[in-house]
Amino acid sequence: MEKYIKIFKDSYTGYFNYLLDEITRFHWENYFYGLIAVSVIVWLLELFFPWRKKQKVFRKDFWLDTFYMFFNFFLLNLIVLIFLSNTAEAFFNDILSFANLEVSDFQLVDVDALPYGLGLLVFFLVSDFVQWNTHRLLHSVPLLWKFHQVHHSVKEMGFAAHLRYHWMEPVVYKSILYIPLAIIGGFEVTDVAIVHFTALTIGHLNHANLGWDYGFFRYIFNNPKMHIWHHAKVLPKHTKYGVNFGISLSLWDYLFKTNHIPYNGRDIELGFDGDETFPKDFIGQELYPIKTKK
Repeated sequence: MEKYIKIFKDSYTGYFNYLLDEITRFHWENYFYGLIAVSVIVWLLELFFPWRKKQKVFRKDFWLDTFYMFFNFFLLNLIVLIFLSNTAEAFFNDILSFANLEVSDFQLVDVDALPYGLGLLVFFLVSDFVQWNTHRLLHSVPLLWKFHQVHHSVKEMGFAAHLRYHWMEPVVYKSILYIPLAIIGGFEVTDVAIVHFTALTIGHLNHANLGWDYGFFRYIFNNPKMHIWHHAKVLPKHTKYGVNFGISLSLWDYLFKTNHIPYNGRDIELGFDGDETFPKDFIGQELYPIKTKK
């Protein structure tokens, strides 16, 4: 128990110092200014090339989503994720140690041994595929869907809607992703930053007020014209849990037949069944999954 109390203390002091460093010192892997830069660029694209031309610059819930964006990207890590991640890692390592095993015993691929570009591609593909499957779980498992409804409560799409989600979502994503990434292992901080900012940029674009599909590359990369159908309030008759689950890549949806773009979805209604009674404020949305009984 003493070990985990120390992890708790070290997690918070370490992340707080990291956050201060991110804000006060510029470097190429800087997540704070990276988020701001990507957000401003994608917002400008929305303003210059709007898909829904009548949508206001400060659309419905713009400021709520902006708050979510910074809260989930930074404060959420400080409050819960770092501690949970470090605790889960220590707990998992304790179990392995008890069985006289190490994480490296499960490693199937050493990305360091691969040519740099190929190793980075493997890291990106594994991460995205695991997250695609996790996303499907968020829709098909009733308990997880309660948390994911926060993200689907968006009624007007814009770049900041990308990071409107309940704090439990990254706990689920990171917990499931831990073992697959441990299996491939060997990636550097720079690799993580490249994959992270690639996913951030694609995610912002997916939710932006942009009528883009990237031509032939729509079969590889997720895009605004595809992702808006994932947020459609009315689901197609052939599916119970949703469509277009892609995070960065649309590839998995086309391979596993979960793709759905019947027509131009620019003006479709967004949300989910019963969202009329869903809380409109941050605190209410965060408490909603815990308070609801159904």
